[in-house]
Amino acid sequence: MKFKNIGIIVLILGLLFAIAYFVRTNSTSAIEYDTTTAFTSSIQKTSVVTGKVIPEDEVEIKPQLNGIIQQILVEEGDVVQNGALIAVIKVVPDERSVYGAQSQVNGARLNVQNAERQMERAKELFAKQIISQQEYEDRSLSFNTAKENLKAAENDLEIIRNGSVSGSSTANTNIRATVSGTILEIPVKLGDQVIAANNFNAGTSVAIIADLSKMIFEGKVDEAEVGNLEVGQDLRISMAAIPDKEFEAKLKFVAPKGTEEGGAVQFKIEADVTLDENSFVRAGYSANGSLVVDNRQDIMVIAEALLQFDRRTSEPYVEVETSSQNFERRDITVGLSDGIKVEILTGLEMTDKIKIWNKTEPIKIEPEESAFDQFRDDD
Repeated sequence: MKFKNIGIIVLILGLLFAIAYFVRTNSTSAIEYDTTTAFTSSIQKTSVVTGKVIPEDEVEIKPQLNGIIQQILVEEGDVVQNGALIAVIKVVPDERSVYGAQSQVNGARLNVQNAERQMERAKELFAKQIISQQEYEDRSLSFNTAKENLKAAENDLEIIRNGSVSGSSTANTNIRATVSGTILEIPVKLGDQVIAANNFNAGTSVAIIADLSKMIFEGKVDEAEVGNLEVGQDLRISMAAIPDKEFEAKLKFVAPKGTEEGGAVQFKIEADVTLDENSFVRAGYSANGSLVVDNRQDIMVIAEALLQFDRRTSEPYVEVETSSQNFERRDITVGLSDGIKVEILTGLEMTDKIKIWNKTEPIKIEPEESAFDQFRDDD
């Protein structure tokens, strides 16, 4: 009895296997796949660089003398011309400098007195024909030179004390713009002490001026892309502060040395931005620069959506039709991609019919049953 049951089970399993094999070998797939072919096209690979837009040049305005800010005559955002008065300082003379200048005046005054005596003595001797006219003229010249030196020493002392010479039209206490442009920043306020630049001190910046009509884009690119960049290359600049508008730019600088940031090496780039009269761009706007890092013309491509990838090796392949609705795997080598099209290097011919394996059919959605319908059914 036991062997009889086992025989029946084996017979049933064999019958089921035969039925499954018959259905599998004699039925056709319920899904019919469309096909497509490769075509010739061009691919541009672009890279987006994050950065900011800044003035090409920023000029720091510094005083010529040490002192205290007495007046500020401009505000941040003002447009000024070269030579415009920005601020006035009150000179706070250095005691050591004053003492030194006063000593120079005293010495020069003594030289004048001595030269005057020698000239008067020479005048008397020349009248008596004891000395020649040349000797008398030499003494007179020495006297005049001594007077000029005294005047210069007195002027130096007055400049140290007051910042300018009495009657001068250009006082060193007046801080003026050295370029035309927009006042970006005034880092001082009334009463602040300022220091003139010298060999040991950079000096105090009273104002920072820049020409906002000459802007550059400054950003950084990854080492994997920097090799594709060339000076003179075109960029498109977009700014969040000015939506729906792009500005043309031209690459003018690529750093010869990179810096490591977050484990990746970055290279600084700069590009001249072309502005228009209708857009006011402020210094420091964040921006994105789009540039072409690779461009290939007249190449064999397919839609990137046709690619499939080996689960074990992750290598790409496609399925090519060998007969009606029969397909075989074809391993391929791909090149440049723009996210929509991909370049085919090897593995395909232009006439190969490629399976569109991921085509989806629209899903028919049945209308939902409302609560009122439920009540009608219950009735």
